[in-house]
Amino acid sequence: MAPQRMSERRTSLIGALLTTIGPVSMAIYTPAMPELVHAFGTSDAAIKLSLSLYFFGFAFAQLLAGPFSDAFGRRIATLSFLGIYLLGSLFAAFAPSVELLLAGRLVQGVGASVGITVSRAIVRDQFTGPEAARILNMIGIMLAIGPAAGPTLGGLALALSGWQAVFFLMVSFGVFSWLIVAFLMRETTTPDRVLIKPSRLLGAYATLVTDMRVLFAAFVLAGTVGALYAQATMLPFILIKRVGLSPAEFGVGMLMQTGSFFLGSVALRILSPRLGERRALLTGLTLAGTGGACIALSVIFVEPTFLSIMMPVAICAFGMAFIIPYITTAGLQPHPAIAGSAAALIGFVQMGSGFLGGAVGALIGDPLQAFGIVIPAMELVAILAYVGFLHGSRRMA
Repeated sequence: MAPQRMSERRTSLIGALLTTIGPVSMAIYTPAMPELVHAFGTSDAAIKLSLSLYFFGFAFAQLLAGPFSDAFGRRIATLSFLGIYLLGSLFAAFAPSVELLLAGRLVQGVGASVGITVSRAIVRDQFTGPEAARILNMIGIMLAIGPAAGPTLGGLALALSGWQAVFFLMVSFGVFSWLIVAFLMRETTTPDRVLIKPSRLLGAYATLVTDMRVLFAAFVLAGTVGALYAQATMLPFILIKRVGLSPAEFGVGMLMQTGSFFLGSVALRILSPRLGERRALLTGLTLAGTGGACIALSVIFVEPTFLSIMMPVAICAFGMAFIIPYITTAGLQPHPAIAGSAAALIGFVQMGSGFLGGAVGALIGDPLQAFGIVIPAMELVAILAYVGFLHGSRRMA
């Protein structure tokens, strides 16, 4: 099928919808995590593992979803993986045991992996440079709405109808997304099935991982966005069990994080003509680093309260909004012919870091202590990765 061009608005709307699949599936779920411990008569560690398995499936399946979209087209790949996501959601909703719940969450993660990969690829297929960054920024603005409402909806559904309602919300979101892609998304690339051959697939990833511009761009996102995902395994237990919020209050309280990201995206849209790419990135990394330092200090010196936990998180989220559009564009720019694979690699590193951060947090044991160690360390990784990105860009110039 010959590639077709969509308008900036349609690309932004579809891109935002696809990007939200992963975060919304996490955000809706988090208020139910403490309740699931009681529902299945299991431990906190087992329910935390359900989120880690979701990250695991999400991260590794991207390595297939990206090349699959290069080889068979963005639409076919998206519809196929959304079907997998729906199966996983139904499986989890009717799980009679915690083991089957874990399996359902893993399948969900595999299906949701197509969202972040294809959303970035369709932007790269059609737009470059400042135009692409502008669309990614608009996606970021709209992206804030879904995850912002997710914990609130999840908390209310849990209070009204129990934990199964949380998964039925995911089923509804999956059906809606599938229909939007089926009827409104155009094919933006020329599929080439040769690209799915193992030799070509390995060759594409070898090209990408040896390009410091791509690799270090991925690690910048790993440190910032990955931290967002890693802390999702910690915040429900800190704010509900240590601070004393109810699941519904936790859901509303998470608006502070997503609202800050939304405000950061709006601020970037206003300030980007004055700041330019490099100064915007430096501003975002400075804020993310400051937020990370505040997290470490608050955990050490302050008895946890809602504001002591969430104010530094909000600072990190505000800074992250300045980072994502430009560093994503920079990472996808060098290799347009394998944009799906590049988006997959970046997404894999980003989500893989969230999985690793959550796993390290689980090993530490105490969620508050893990929060104070893991999240600041990840923000520091992002800053160091940007130094590596600048060095790689100079070498490749």
